[in-house]
Amino acid sequence: MMGRVALRRMDEASLEGLLAVAVDDAAPEEVMPPVAGPPGWTPERQEAFRAWHRARRAGLAGPLRESTYAIIHDGETVGAARLAVRGSGEALETGMWLARSQRGRGIGTAVLRVLLDEAARAGARVVVADTTAQNAAALAALRRNGATLTPSEDTADVHAELTPRAIPSTPPPTASP
Repeated sequence: MMGRVALRRMDEASLEGLLAVAVDDAAPEEVMPPVAGPPGWTPERQEAFRAWHRARRAGLAGPLRESTYAIIHDGETVGAARLAVRGSGEALETGMWLARSQRGRGIGTAVLRVLLDEAARAGARVVVADTTAQNAAALAALRRNGATLTPSEDTADVHAELTPRAIPSTPPPTASP
């Protein structure tokens, strides 16, 4: 991967840029909770996408205890990432999606590194993620960041646990390859 990766807290401008990337280069079921209705990026689904991200603007201390970020690679929005409080707050759950054209370039690995730094700043002792055994890219990014992977005995799901590094300094979250 060439270039730098950064996370930008979701604001209205970031949200509209993210929606444009999603509509152009991702399927709705890849990037948001299900919405009833015909397939594709209908106006209702686009508004549901906006509403979902707007509801999380208050961040980890807000009522949903979740924060979303636009993933920026070389100055361009390429996907989204999130952190959500689980349990007492010592654990954060993470997830992300990337535009189809941006996958397989190491961006996910770099984003996960930045998310671990953000989790450390938030005081998390562990970061968890869930994926499927078929998601080779996610599993590789998790392994590269030191995850302990536990396959489910009943499903094709894989649970990952990661330990945030020591609390980093306060500059905005970014990572380089």
